[in-house]
Amino acid sequence: MAFLTFILFTGFVAFYATYKLRRDRLDTQDGYFLGGRSLTGIVIAGSLLLTNISTEHLVGMNGSAYKNGAIIIAWEVTSALALVVGALYFAPKYLRMGLTTIPEYLEKRFDGITRTLVALLLIISFVATLLPIVLYTGALNIEAIFEISTLLNVSREQGIVITIVTVGTLGAIYAIFGGLKMVAYTDTINGFGLLVAGLLVPILALLSIGDGNMLGGLETVFQNSPDKFNVISNEPGVGEGARTAILPFEVLFTGLMVNQLYFWTMHQSIIQRVLGAVNLKEAQKGLLYTGLLKILVPLIIVLPGLIAFYYFGDAYYEDQDNIYPLLVKKVMPLWLTGFFVAVMMGAILSTFNSALNSAATVFSLGIFKRYINTNISELKLVRIGKLTSAILAIGAIAIAPFVANAPEGLYQLLQELNGIFFIPIASVIIAGFLFPKVSATGAKAGLVFGLFFYVILNFGFEVELHFVHIWGLEFVLNIIIMHLVSYFFTKEEKFEMKDSGILDLKPWKYAKAFSVFLVLFTVILYVLLGNV
Repeated sequence: MAFLTFILFTGFVAFYATYKLRRDRLDTQDGYFLGGRSLTGIVIAGSLLLTNISTEHLVGMNGSAYKNGAIIIAWEVTSALALVVGALYFAPKYLRMGLTTIPEYLEKRFDGITRTLVALLLIISFVATLLPIVLYTGALNIEAIFEISTLLNVSREQGIVITIVTVGTLGAIYAIFGGLKMVAYTDTINGFGLLVAGLLVPILALLSIGDGNMLGGLETVFQNSPDKFNVISNEPGVGEGARTAILPFEVLFTGLMVNQLYFWTMHQSIIQRVLGAVNLKEAQKGLLYTGLLKILVPLIIVLPGLIAFYYFGDAYYEDQDNIYPLLVKKVMPLWLTGFFVAVMMGAILSTFNSALNSAATVFSLGIFKRYINTNISELKLVRIGKLTSAILAIGAIAIAPFVANAPEGLYQLLQELNGIFFIPIASVIIAGFLFPKVSATGAKAGLVFGLFFYVILNFGFEVELHFVHIWGLEFVLNIIIMHLVSYFFTKEEKFEMKDSGILDLKPWKYAKAFSVFLVLFTVILYVLLGNV
């Protein structure tokens, strides 16, 4: 029955997406890479949520919440603030320029070399950090629930590798043959499935704990360890203990918001859905709906970890990334586990597909078309994109087994590695918008300085400073370096943003009101849960 429900849901998603794309042209640049610029707000929100929420969240964040408490919630709820900025400031500018990729903006604002450097960094970050961790955490979940190694009569490590290869291959097929629109449609269905299945885990657990009374179950879990529910961490961000701290509260005001701004307003795999919007109104809807979902998502990726502590105590503190699959097996009826794993598969495929499609877009348009064949036809360019996806998928599958045994958990590892790429790129893009005097030479200097600064301080000298604080310090120094270098080198002509005339730029009339609501919701959440 578990396998049957798994096959039925997975098959339905594939059939639905294929049916919706039956009349679409996937042999053109916009058709393949941007979904024909036809995505609506609901589709964008569903795709953004699934692109972001994958097994590294379900496994990694619940594992961290189990061990460290609700302080991990900051990664999620502060996203709403960044999405507000994206909807009101960045989306109108991106769509006005008619961009296909973020590196394309950097060429318009600075020069081709800056675009190429950022394009290469994006591709490396996808293959070296995000994709392997997504595959590995997904394989952990599937192995723990379906016990693939037992079914195939192999070791647990071999079972995980087999699952990585299977899921990675399936994800590559989706991305290669369907393009962005296939990814977006499958994300929407899987997104609904994720919300249902993800909420079932804490609901069933709390009903069981409370003997049919969910609120009673929540009270019991809370009384067992009230300190776990506090969202404000007292960990040190500077000095002794800072390096092993999970998320000191003070970092919310330094590097965390820079990271959130980059991820939700500049990261290619996220913003590509916005660039594929049918108009500005739908782009803003998609971003702001996602902001609301991100505030509610901790019910799926934080609360189960707190419940797991009630069930298991500190028995799995040294193996926190296995706690979520254990909880699922404990509370989920056997016949529902197939549906649950199908949704998990969808979450893995979503993030995996999105990153592959974005990397292929960046390489095909930003590197191949620019340096290798400037006169390439759209059909051949799409073929190059498909080949790129295949090669990158193979690389990610090969790296995935090596991310096991992260000392502070897989989610913490992902964030630390992301800092190598996110903050330097963010500082260059933000400087491009806010500081007209920053030149192309200054931008390249800031990019290179930021890369080495973070790696040396965090991984070389291992300074007694939380890595998110290093992000904040790095961002400020990058901006200073860019201004200093720009002052001493030749200035370019002043950049003027031009309207491409591709899309309707009329904003959503409720965008500002919805944004105020999200900001207030976020602040109230911290005020309430910070006093637990």
